[in-house]
Amino acid sequence: MNPKTSPGTVHAWIPASGHGLRHAGIHFDAVRIAGVLAEQVAYELMQFTDFQAGPIVREATGHRYMYFLLPPQSSTGHRWPAGVRALGRGAQGWAYVGVPALGGLTWPLEWRSEPTAEVPFVEAGLLHEVVGRLIGVVR
Repeated sequence: MNPKTSPGTVHAWIPASGHGLRHAGIHFDAVRIAGVLAEQVAYELMQFTDFQAGPIVREATGHRYMYFLLPPQSSTGHRWPAGVRALGRGAQGWAYVGVPALGGLTWPLEWRSEPTAEVPFVEAGLLHEVVGRLIGVVR
């Protein structure tokens, strides 16, 4: 059975093993947040959604970014504050996001929250609201 077309597969763009780069704006938009703020945002989203927040990818090196994966063309509907970057077709230039497999060795990437059939993406409006509340800017 082909793992990319298996009935249990949430998204065909998730690699079967390791990790791969995916062009933001094609299969998903992404919102990139670094460090402590990213951890806080992820924690709040997880708590609010009863641990069904949708796909959140965490980097273990460098700036320790987290990528909140949203439905395609949904990140441009919001104004994101400084320190939060939307990546998608409306963004300037090309942006690629590392996507880990759902199992096995994926270092330096890992899932902070995995996509599910019920919640295949992070909800853009909810993410925007949580970010705004945590940094004290509601737009």
